[in-house]
Amino acid sequence: MGTDSRTTPPAVIVLSSHVVRGTVGNRAAVFALETLGFPVWAVPTVTLAWHPGHGPATRIVASPDQFAALMADLERAPWLGEVGAVLTGYLGDADQAAAIAGLIGAVRARNPNALYVCDPVIGDAGGLYVPERTATAIRDRLVAIADIATPNRYELEWLAGRRLADLGEIAAAARGAGPRTMLVTSAPALADSSIGNLLVKEREVVLAEHRTVERPPNGLGDLTAAVYLARVLGGSAPTQALQSTTATVYEILMRTAGRGGDELQLETDARSLAHPSAAVSLRHL
Repeated sequence: MGTDSRTTPPAVIVLSSHVVRGTVGNRAAVFALETLGFPVWAVPTVTLAWHPGHGPATRIVASPDQFAALMADLERAPWLGEVGAVLTGYLGDADQAAAIAGLIGAVRARNPNALYVCDPVIGDAGGLYVPERTATAIRDRLVAIADIATPNRYELEWLAGRRLADLGEIAAAARGAGPRTMLVTSAPALADSSIGNLLVKEREVVLAEHRTVERPPNGLGDLTAAVYLARVLGGSAPTQALQSTTATVYEILMRTAGRGGDELQLETDARSLAHPSAAVSLRHL
C-alpha cells in the first residue's frame, strides 16, 4: 500500500549515539521526534552503556566498512522517498562522516526539499571530547552541507577557530560557518543569571533566553536539535520554532532538575514536547 504524502508526516533519519541507560543522543532525539508524530529511522553511531560523563563504559562502534555498507543499504532503500529530513549528532568514528554525507546526497536526490540538520557534537567549555580528526570530519563533511546546524557556543568557537566574546561575534561566526540557519545553544543572555539560544539567519538574529539551571543533565543539545527540526517540519516559522523549542527544553530541564534527576525524563514530561508553557523571552538583535 502506498504512502499518502498529504497525510503522513515525513520520516526522519537520525544518526547519533545510543546509550542503554539515559536520555542522550538517539535516545533523546528519537523519542522527541516520534512523540511529535514523525516516523524515525534510527542509526546508532556508537553504543554505550551510559553517557561517558557518568564514568567509563564499554564502547561499541561498527567498523568503517560495516557502517559504510549500512549507509549504502539505506541509500538504495525503496522507502527512501518517505524521508523528509536527516539529523546527525555524535559520531563514533571520523570515517562515518563521509558515509553519512553520501546518504544525505541520496536523500536529497529523491527529495530535493529534504532538510539536513547537523548537531556537531564535538565538545563543550572543557574543550573537544572527540578526537580532532572526528571534529574535523564533522566540520568539513557535514556542517559544510547542512541546511541547519545547532552547535553550542564552544563548538562554534572551535568551528570558527577563535574565541567568541559576545553575541555579535557569535552571530558573525555563525553566518560564516556555511549553513543558512544556525541555532547556537549555550549562548550568553542579556538578562542576569540567564542563558540563551541564538538563531542566526542571513537577515535575522533572534535570542531566546531563560533562567540558568545549575548542573543540568546531559542531552539538552540533542533534544534541542530534534525539537527544532520537528517544529520546522511541522510548518513553524523559524522564530516561532526557536521560541517553542526553547520553552520545551527549558520546561523539561526544570522538571528534571526539580526531581533531582541525573538524566532527562522525557517519558514523564512528554506533554511538554508538544505543549510547553514555560516562559521564554525573545529579543530581536
